[in-house]
Amino acid sequence: MSTLSSSDRTRELAALVVRNENTFVSEWIREMSGATRRVDLMKDGELRTQCSEFLRHFQKCLDGGDLNFQSSTWDKVREMLSEISRSRAIQGFTPGETASFVFSAKRPLFTLIRREFGNDAESLASQMWATTELLDSMGLYTTEIFQKSREDIIRRQQEELLELSTPVVKLWDGVLALPIIGTLDSARTQIVMESLLQAIVQTNSRVAIIDITGVPTVDTVVAQHLLKTVTAARLMGADCIISGVRPQIAQTIVHLGINLTDIVTKATLSSAFQIALERLGISFVKERNARAKS
Repeated sequence: MSTLSSSDRTRELAALVVRNENTFVSEWIREMSGATRRVDLMKDGELRTQCSEFLRHFQKCLDGGDLNFQSSTWDKVREMLSEISRSRAIQGFTPGETASFVFSAKRPLFTLIRREFGNDAESLASQMWATTELLDSMGLYTTEIFQKSREDIIRRQQEELLELSTPVVKLWDGVLALPIIGTLDSARTQIVMESLLQAIVQTNSRVAIIDITGVPTVDTVVAQHLLKTVTAARLMGADCIISGVRPQIAQTIVHLGINLTDIVTKATLSSAFQIALERLGISFVKERNARAKS
């Protein structure tokens, strides 16, 4: 029958980890080899340094005798696991490869436990179970942080792609063009509107052409988003022309009963550009006709 408390056994394990640090780290890294090891993304030296640093934080927490991973004792370990998860999400590791950083420590840690408590079946079973729960909690935490980091990266990339997919082009002094490719939803409409309004202010433009040639379909929601953008541009002092209205889109707009009567629409961007120049009082004469008149 064991006379040691759970805290005492945990402190003994901490001392054991310290005495066997080099061997433990080597076996830990060896467990990461194979499918879960990415030597193309992280060098051996960097991984060993990371493992050694983590093991020191891990040992200090064990020395406190507390195996509750949610307690403040484990703050440093959670911070390092968060940093590891975020960095590996950026580097291109998979969730499984990231979680293996924790789970690969099971075998070398269990080996130390058996060596220390092998003669005491009760202590061995208790320590094995407590350590398993601890490592499982750490692995799940690592996976959650990794997933959240990946979602943040994907969201930022989507926002950047939206900004790149809605460029505002200056066609002439006082004339802007906003070619839209793909569908319009609320989030993208906000980006479109902000980009257009900012360009109107910066260039002091009087006419803005919204080209929907690349918009596959126009329904009531898309039309409402277009109307919001036109209204916002007008409030900034710029007239709007919608170009790229194909026959199918025209029929859909009529069928849906969408009112665009107070907005100039054109089938092509070139036609819209011509109207924009006329509003600015600019006209062009073909060189051949000019020579004939002279």
